[in-house]
Amino acid sequence: MIHQLPLERRTLHGHFSRDLEPVLTIDSGDSVRFSTPNAGWDLEDGTPFEPRSSPEDDGHALVGPIEVRGARAGQTLAVRIDEVVPGPRGVTHGGWPHRIDWELDGATGRASTGHVVRLRPFLGVLGMPPPEHGVHSTTPPRPHGGNIDCKELVAGTTLYLPIPVDGALFSAGDGHAAQGDGEVSGTAIECASTAQVTLEVRDDPTCEWPYARIPGAWLTFGFDEHLGRAAKIAVDGMVELMGRKHGLLADDALALASVVVDLRVTQVVNESLGVHAVLRDDAWQ
Repeated sequence: MIHQLPLERRTLHGHFSRDLEPVLTIDSGDSVRFSTPNAGWDLEDGTPFEPRSSPEDDGHALVGPIEVRGARAGQTLAVRIDEVVPGPRGVTHGGWPHRIDWELDGATGRASTGHVVRLRPFLGVLGMPPPEHGVHSTTPPRPHGGNIDCKELVAGTTLYLPIPVDGALFSAGDGHAAQGDGEVSGTAIECASTAQVTLEVRDDPTCEWPYARIPGAWLTFGFDEHLGRAAKIAVDGMVELMGRKHGLLADDALALASVVVDLRVTQVVNESLGVHAVLRDDAWQ
């Protein structure tokens, strides 16, 4: 079943919290279609979305929370990205208050500098609240997802997240029309967007950190204030995944990972830095 969430005050929030009431309850395997303002709460036409309150709406404009019936803490939520369509306008900041404005046509983006780039739209924020009560910032990514900002999570990919609370309480937003690994200025091409995701509860072996399936490769993620520790988390996740997928002992998986796994910097601007490890299917002959 496909559910529709309208873009309105009731469906939007700017923080993570297990105390938020769900705006929609679905069955595992259902899809949800929704629209969101950009990260700064601007609509497609560039006007600010109102009303907002502080501190509840100080973060990214997110839709949700979406409750999944029967989801239990400790299970895995598979988030399939079915579609992400950017709005007609975007903005990138290069040191506040400098900005580049973009005209977006769905396939390409034309900058106010005259440069043209190919678009690969994705949602920067996909995740669930921490298990602790209270108001939590949307800025740092966490083991249960959030502001991951991974440019690989385009339509056709699936993100796997450990479920922190019963019901899952999934939220999403932060449309990006295009972004480089690192997101070095702190912003991508930030845009309002329309998206569709399919949420499925899985009893896969418990994962402690996010991982993803993209065309031709597996990704594992690590987040930490220190880049080296983020990299270690991503590598540990890949070693564990290689053990499950290829029947390898941990020492063998680590040695082989040093030969066939690439580390990439996901982003360096969200308090907790991000690293993703990449194991391509064609790494093996």
